[in-house]
Amino acid sequence: MASFIDDIFGKLFPNKKTPVKHKENFIQSEEAIASTSAWKESREGKILINLVQKNYHFKTSGMNASPEVHILKSPYANGFAITFESPFDSKSFSQLFFAFGQRMLDLGYQKISLDRKIEEINDNVKTTEKQYFKPPLSNIDFSQKIDQLYGNVSIEKISINEKPSFMKVLVTVYSDHLYQTARPFEQFIDDLFEN
Repeated sequence: MASFIDDIFGKLFPNKKTPVKHKENFIQSEEAIASTSAWKESREGKILINLVQKNYHFKTSGMNASPEVHILKSPYANGFAITFESPFDSKSFSQLFFAFGQRMLDLGYQKISLDRKIEEINDNVKTTEKQYFKPPLSNIDFSQKIDQLYGNVSIEKISINEKPSFMKVLVTVYSDHLYQTARPFEQFIDDLFEN
């Protein structure tokens, strides 16, 4: 008899654990924005940004250095990822994430979103912070092709169990006939890291 009741309760209230998934938009405070701007200009900020740029170029030549940079290439998307390792700490890695975002604004891009996604995967919690940028589309002369600059840009910082894992910068180009050909990705790299 107990198994019959257990069977009914099991069907009514399954013991299946649903993984947690949560997504939210967030904003940086004025203080945090100022802190990132100051970090970019600081000795530490300049050293770490230059190190990532140097390691990116090392990787394109087939060499690895710490922190390791990974190249992402496809016909319509190009980018790179940075492994979280020394000399970064959690704070400087987060500052780099926001510094890249500030640089996109300097290049004339519009920030479309800043969000955070938290999801449970097996016994781990994965947190993805993402900034998404598009080329400016206001004041467009529709009689001419639209300048897409480099294309759309997403910057993601992934953490596992609240520990940074890697950061990814990805540029996706428009292949639509309404747009001019995107500027070369290598020029994007030069502009992103320009001081």
